[in-house]
Amino acid sequence: LNFTEGLFNSAICSQLTVIDEAFLQATMSSKMRRFDKGGEAFYDQISALHKSVRGSDPDAALYWFLRMIDGGADPLYLGRRIIRMAIEDIGIADPRAQTMALEACQIYERLGSPEGELALSNAVIYCAVAAKSNAAYNAYNQAKAFVAQDKSRPVPLHLRNAPTKLMKALDYGKEYRYAHNEPEAYAAGEHYFPEDLQPIEFYQPTPRGLEGKIGEKLAHLKELDKKVKKN
Repeated sequence: LNFTEGLFNSAICSQLTVIDEAFLQATMSSKMRRFDKGGEAFYDQISALHKSVRGSDPDAALYWFLRMIDGGADPLYLGRRIIRMAIEDIGIADPRAQTMALEACQIYERLGSPEGELALSNAVIYCAVAAKSNAAYNAYNQAKAFVAQDKSRPVPLHLRNAPTKLMKALDYGKEYRYAHNEPEAYAAGEHYFPEDLQPIEFYQPTPRGLEGKIGEKLAHLKELDKKVKKN
């Protein structure tokens, strides 16, 4: 009934007295672009958008984004998905992607359509062309899985806070090395994990984007640690 009413109203708007085959096909073609927002086509297109961004194809990403806008998808829902893409597939390789995606959602909330959709499309393009890394995403999942299966371990005394005299008497915070007072603002050789747990490298940065510089810094800090151990 709704489709029949819509067809009738479209014919009136087009000043037609007869609904012929050509008008029917054109109308149905337009309606077919509209999808069930909880159906398979909706999630297929979201998947295509996400994979296009991950695959660094700004044109395909923009195409799927606007296909969904044209199909009646909630722009703010798409905005939230774009934020997820920035976090999951770009991460620390280019932190600006997360900021841009978040700001695009805020702009849409302020301006609405169609201006706000342009801000979201800018975020789609930026995320597609940004350096890619899932290193932080993988590190989060690995650390989460480790903590879930590991036993509860006490915080080492030197890392504990000591706001009272009793806590200080119990050696809370004793021998803690304040990094800012150390060469290069780094306490070489310091142990921040629980005492009975060897350091685990959850985060392994890629050589792409900002993570390339982060990787170089972490490698340098490891060399400083090695020098302390040798001495």
